[in-house]
Amino acid sequence: MSFIESEERRELRKVVGELGKKYGYEWFTRQARSGGHTTELWLEAGKLGYLGVNLPEQYGGGGGGMADLSIVLEELGAAGCPLLMMVVSPSICGTVISRFGTDDQKQRWLPGLADGTTIMAFAITEPDAGSNSHQITTTARRTDDGWSLTGRKVFISGLDVAKAVLVVGRTEDARTGKLKPALFIVPTDAPGVEFRQIEMDLISPDKQYALFLDDVQLPREALVGSEDAALMQLFAGLNPERIMASAFALGIARHALDKATAYVKERQVWKAPIGAHQGIAHPLAQLKIELELARLMMQKAAALYDAGDDLAAGEAANMAKYAAGEVAVRATDQAVQSLGGNGMTVEYGVASLVAAARATRIAPVSREMILNFVAQHSLGLPKSY
Repeated sequence: MSFIESEERRELRKVVGELGKKYGYEWFTRQARSGGHTTELWLEAGKLGYLGVNLPEQYGGGGGGMADLSIVLEELGAAGCPLLMMVVSPSICGTVISRFGTDDQKQRWLPGLADGTTIMAFAITEPDAGSNSHQITTTARRTDDGWSLTGRKVFISGLDVAKAVLVVGRTEDARTGKLKPALFIVPTDAPGVEFRQIEMDLISPDKQYALFLDDVQLPREALVGSEDAALMQLFAGLNPERIMASAFALGIARHALDKATAYVKERQVWKAPIGAHQGIAHPLAQLKIELELARLMMQKAAALYDAGDDLAAGEAANMAKYAAGEVAVRATDQAVQSLGGNGMTVEYGVASLVAAARATRIAPVSREMILNFVAQHSLGLPKSY
């Protein structure tokens, strides 16, 4: 990989940034506070080809990869419009279907995921499993016509706008009787599907839900890929998730840092703008360095993933997500501190970033589980859990 982005990717950054600024953070928070959605921006981004930049051209995508899609989300976030469902719909779901879906599944779902007219959610987290995805209890049993799916999921984003949800369930191995993971496409309006909103202290237009699956009848073709290779397929979707979560966090960090920098250049209390004082300047300079380092790791993860090296991409994607989450938290906190009392006002729109940034240290995988991964797989230390 090159440390210098191609002219095509630099142009992608430019045009996506312009689209994000057309809407901006005031519009984004207005939608969030009023209970609205970002449908207008989502559909425009899809029409312009940005949402599906990573999907195959034959299905209406741009034929690029995760490096391209991460640019789109980062630039929208830096402009004040971090679209959370980009982490899910074109990234996880689009990637899994592109790599492992049947021709019919690709034709049915990918064009809509690419142009934004279809949103697909992703459901893996369960109330009693948490980070231990090996302990999920959502179970699919075979029927004469296909599958019956029963279980419960929590913290599932965007079910109110999704036409379908990619569910991680488990099937019984006919030879051993043991349960193994499997992926199913479930229409959100299917009988037996119910979801309820989880009230969150987040200023976001993207809502979180508890998902209930009660004997949901699915056709055979609802299964994505091979029943015996679902764990590999699942991880193939989780690496893009971590890359895009990094882009989401970096966009927030950049937006916060830009606001703080602009403010301290103009705010004057004594003889010079407060940005001239090292107590203000140095923390912001440190954040700029940490942000650039986190982006480099994200770009490495995307390059490895796009090259087909899933194993190396997994390590880099986890590290990128860790670094991006850390700098997002520090950037939003320092932005509030740099603006002083103004940092807590609605007018300046800085404090409202704090909770979203804090969530990037938790989801889609906690910083502690990333540290466990690095300790075990990168350093070769004994497993601690």
